[in-house]
Amino acid sequence: MATSPGSGIEDPSADVLTEAAAAFGLLASPARLHIVWALAQGESDVTGLAERVGGALPAVSQHLTKLKLAGLVRSRREGRRQVYLLDDPDVVEVVGLLVGRLTARTTGAELPAPRRLRGL
Repeated sequence: MATSPGSGIEDPSADVLTEAAAAFGLLASPARLHIVWALAQGESDVTGLAERVGGALPAVSQHLTKLKLAGLVRSRREGRRQVYLLDDPDVVEVVGLLVGRLTARTTGAELPAPRRLRGL
């Protein structure tokens, strides 16, 4: 691993960068990002998510499948319903931070002091 000159901070490994890029790639879709944002507010079934994000049920279901395969979302059975919830608290933190900052920037609200993410 390389170290940034003068900082003493090591660069992340190739595996870590690959995993981060994959997570950001999944979240690059506005629909998937909206689903993650909605699930960060609380668990939901696919019908509730489709209504909230304004997507067609089959499309939301496909997005959930991709997020689930990536380990960002998990589900549990509740009677005949499948309930989805976020399975990665770090993703919740990053999405909340970014969306919150962009929202504040567009509304002109004052931004809170930045928090450092773990390890940075």
